[in-house]
Amino acid sequence: MQENVFFESDGLRLSGVLHVPDGYHGEPLPAFIVCHGFVGSKDESHAQIQAEMMQSFGYVALRFDFRGCGESEGERAQVRCQDQVADAKNALTWLAKRPEVDAARIGITGHSFGAAVSVYTAGIDERVACCLSSCGWGDGERKFRGQHPTDEAWARFTGLLEKGRLHKQETGESLWISRFDAVPIPEALRKNLSPKAIMEIPTETAWSMMNFRADDVVANIAPRPLLLFHTAHDTITPTIESVRMFEKAGQPTELMLVDTTAHFPLAPSDAPRTKAMMKGWLDKFFPSPLSAGTQP
Repeated sequence: MQENVFFESDGLRLSGVLHVPDGYHGEPLPAFIVCHGFVGSKDESHAQIQAEMMQSFGYVALRFDFRGCGESEGERAQVRCQDQVADAKNALTWLAKRPEVDAARIGITGHSFGAAVSVYTAGIDERVACCLSSCGWGDGERKFRGQHPTDEAWARFTGLLEKGRLHKQETGESLWISRFDAVPIPEALRKNLSPKAIMEIPTETAWSMMNFRADDVVANIAPRPLLLFHTAHDTITPTIESVRMFEKAGQPTELMLVDTTAHFPLAPSDAPRTKAMMKGWLDKFFPSPLSAGTQP
């Protein structure tokens, strides 16, 4: 079952879709909040694939659009990392009141930027019972340095940010840049983006990401379970980001580095293996009573 839902976050109306497993018969189930990626969407995206995956594994899942994205309210593309953390926490508050959900067993997951938000949220909110990070990052400046690896590329990127800062200071208006100027994605991999993803961002969004560090709070997640899942040789979010978070995390934490499509481990050719690995981890560390007999 899928249900279109809405909930409030800091006075804004956010749009979501609630997934309930077919095996639900009235007993509250564990659940996952699903966070979409960089100026992305809950729909036609990795977030939708993740939510449908969790539903098939026996979990209730809530995928939603962060403020300023998709069908949610808020100034479009004016993304601030701490606002997204607030949205995730408010999603948890809403989800915990649903009769289908065991309020003590709500996890959080996300992909890429959504994974960074997931780790940070779990690190500061003890209500989060489990965290599954897919191709996430722990330090925004380090991540950007890896995404712009040459001196020339780094100078161009930081020059854009400084130009945006001065433009805002002088005019009061945002300077808009291509999303690919901030987060380069090879042309061949762009087909994995949601068609509803935003293609231009204000430089303030990139500044917010630069100063966002899940590294600072990842150790707080223990003893709650954490999975750091990342594609090896990731050309979009550097693989080293999950390695660095693993080094700072407590236990139980597992790090899985897999040789799949760069940055998109649930792309069609890789999804069966990825789902099997994630289900095996969930069955051990955060099982659903419906998980027995379900197929990845």
